[in-house]
Amino acid sequence: MLNAIRKNGAILAVFACASTGLVALTHYLTKDQIHEQEQAQLLSVLNQVIPHDLHDNDLYQACTLVSDPLLGSDTAMPVYMASINGEPSALAIEAIAPDGYNGAIKLIVGIRQDGTVLGSRILSHQETPGLGDKIDLRVTDWILGFNGKTLTDDNQSTWKVRKDGGQFDQFTGATITPRAVVKAVKNTVQFVNSHRTTILSQPLNCGGNHE
Repeated sequence: MLNAIRKNGAILAVFACASTGLVALTHYLTKDQIHEQEQAQLLSVLNQVIPHDLHDNDLYQACTLVSDPLLGSDTAMPVYMASINGEPSALAIEAIAPDGYNGAIKLIVGIRQDGTVLGSRILSHQETPGLGDKIDLRVTDWILGFNGKTLTDDNQSTWKVRKDGGQFDQFTGATITPRAVVKAVKNTVQFVNSHRTTILSQPLNCGGNHE
């Protein structure tokens, strides 16, 4: 009996080692492909929030890191700097809405040099399907409501959902999610408006984007 237990244990150990090795080998062989897919996906989103006619540089490479409570995270967030003939034209900045209904919502906002919002997209979320997930462009076009908006001292009070007296629609049965996104986009625009010069003077330091 004891010998059988030892034999079975040895077989299980061999299978466990083989499985671990296979997972490690698969990761090694596919990591470059995964990285390329992630880069292609990010480039697609960047070109949505900053149109092609507003940049002639490589947005993915023109990246710097910034930190501020307005961006909703203690982690430094990437900013992609668009330019035409070497002159700054727009920024695309990632941010977090920490107060989504089911947790943090990651988004990106494209902002023209004059402060106009070019576009915004949700990068990741865990909101409820059929309710909060309407922030995702694949579900509804709600996120396009930020296009062309500006944030000024005179209109700050309108950067809320309609239920709170603002200009942005909420969803039937789901107000927390759009409220969180509106607040995050507003805070992101406010950060850029206050720190644009500093951002543009920073070195390109996103690390992985310059391998």
